[in-house]
Amino acid sequence: MNHGKRILSSLRLRNSLFFTQLSRATSSNHQVTQHLYLSPSLLTQIYTSTSILGSSQNVFFSSKTESFVDIILSNDWSKQLEKDLGKNDFPVTHEAVMYLLKKLDKEPRKAGDFLKWVVKQKGFKPSSSMYSLMLRIYANRDSMKDFWTTIKEMKENGFYIDEETYKSIYSIFRNLKMETDATALKHFYGRMIKDNAMGDVAKDVSELITKQEWGVEVERQLGEMKLSVSDNFVLRVLKELREVGNPLKAFSFFKWVARNLDFQHSTVTYNGILRVLCREESIEEFWGVVKEMMSLGFEIDLDTYIKISRHFQKIKMLKDAVELYELMMDGQFKPSLGECNILLRSIAQSYSSDLDLLFRVVEKFEAAGHSRSKIIYDVIHRCLTNLGRFEEAEKITEAMRDAGFEPDNITYSQLIYGLCKVRRLEEASKVIDVMEECGCIPDIKTWTVLIQGHCFAGEVDKALFCFAKMMEKNVDTDADLLDVLLNGFLSQRRVFGAYQLLTELVNKFQMRPWQATYKLVIQKLLGERKFEEALDLLRRMKKHNYPPFPEPFLQYISKSGTVEDAVEFLKALSVKDYPSVSAYQHVFQSFFAEGRHSEAKDLLYKCPYHIRQHPAICGLFGSSNSNSGKAKRFSRQSSTSV
Repeated sequence: MNHGKRILSSLRLRNSLFFTQLSRATSSNHQVTQHLYLSPSLLTQIYTSTSILGSSQNVFFSSKTESFVDIILSNDWSKQLEKDLGKNDFPVTHEAVMYLLKKLDKEPRKAGDFLKWVVKQKGFKPSSSMYSLMLRIYANRDSMKDFWTTIKEMKENGFYIDEETYKSIYSIFRNLKMETDATALKHFYGRMIKDNAMGDVAKDVSELITKQEWGVEVERQLGEMKLSVSDNFVLRVLKELREVGNPLKAFSFFKWVARNLDFQHSTVTYNGILRVLCREESIEEFWGVVKEMMSLGFEIDLDTYIKISRHFQKIKMLKDAVELYELMMDGQFKPSLGECNILLRSIAQSYSSDLDLLFRVVEKFEAAGHSRSKIIYDVIHRCLTNLGRFEEAEKITEAMRDAGFEPDNITYSQLIYGLCKVRRLEEASKVIDVMEECGCIPDIKTWTVLIQGHCFAGEVDKALFCFAKMMEKNVDTDADLLDVLLNGFLSQRRVFGAYQLLTELVNKFQMRPWQATYKLVIQKLLGERKFEEALDLLRRMKKHNYPPFPEPFLQYISKSGTVEDAVEFLKALSVKDYPSVSAYQHVFQSFFAEGRHSEAKDLLYKCPYHIRQHPAICGLFGSSNSNSGKAKRFSRQSSTSV
């Protein structure tokens, strides 16, 4: 056994002995799957301080791993590189290989060469999660040959694409306009589901578990199924249960297969159950499994960490996200600077902007030997300004300068936002002058923050003054800023003023407002019976190639509009001489729904001959008197086919 493997084995033995003693003190059941909850902070202490052999082992692994990464990243793949790698005593574990692949995810060819090398030279066997990661790495125009080769290899080895990976890659292909590959993937996935006997058994197990409470009866029925259990099968069942939202039942199954089928969980299945348990209702079980993994010498792989951390951030479990980050930074497979930045931004954007959590992340990042980046300074500054702690924010700005980073539009925009939030609008406006004096020219985003701050404070006229000042400085406006201004007007029920501003900017500055902006102003105008102005915006939407927006017009015309209004609306709908037959149908149906049959008939007489004689229109009028209820139902249908 080589030196690296001896240390790895010793480390696992050390952890196993420690937790075996701990478990025996609390329970007479010595099963590996026995659940014991430890707080995240205690986990970190155990991870870094429990030692029979000494605390240098993590340092050894970390330096070995990073050295291995550096060698691969700094050299082209070649026979010589493979020879050099063979001399490096790299610990070939699932976590280590996943870590390397994540580091190489921007270099698909090198990632593939590394995986082939470690399989061929080290006898490493990839897992389904590793294959899924490789498919995501290969999901680009330049790597499609490798992508399809990997899918073939997966199938030959008994692995299949899970739904999450399929959806992610399919979306990537669609976004890249790779329609042929997207269609091929869809067909392959469909055939895979039909041909996958293991998937059928996994679904049967999931359905059995989902339909009833976990207990003796469920375990009896599972036992009668005579399951053939493998890492891949366990992962499939866990994913099925995750998709139907049963994390605790997934955990019960996870424990059951080890207890009743003598199945020995691996780092792959441990990482799999963690992806299921990272929910609020199962967070205690989540940390218990982390403890159990560590007792066996397993670690959370980097891909699993990223997915769990992002999920914690999404559901606002920021404390757990920070605890997990601290745990990973104490291990050998440390998250990247990018992951640190993403976590910091999530904390800064949270409602409470928890400074304690923020500084815990920063301190752990610095403890790993890194210095603060401009992004980290900005995030701290953002939290402080968001909380109205401006003196402390200024000290951070000074520290940032001392570190060699000059304040920029991001820094000043955050200060402006914080000042506007506490209604110190005059001071916020003066920040623009300070920026210019320092040689930092305010960009459109900085102006937008200032103008939006005034609008939120109800000072729309002052916001308009800021906008005029911005235009004087020849800063080009955009659709985002226009939307901010118009929402400011509409919030004060100045609907006609919003319409005037919109048309003036479109006419004089060739602005192209968002489709949603047009829709909002149209609805507000019709709400104040300003039909002509709303119709004008409908025509402008058409010139900007936006799809028509007939629904509010139909509601307005059917309730209080005239026949002439209906005629003008129909003319405005189409770039052709006449809109489609369905457009006329919707107008007639809206009149019928309101009992305005005479208006419908008057409109019919004004319609072109081919519309009056169309079978759909004739049939509608032939049954209008006896089927007013049907007309009401028609009026509720979507009017998008205009």
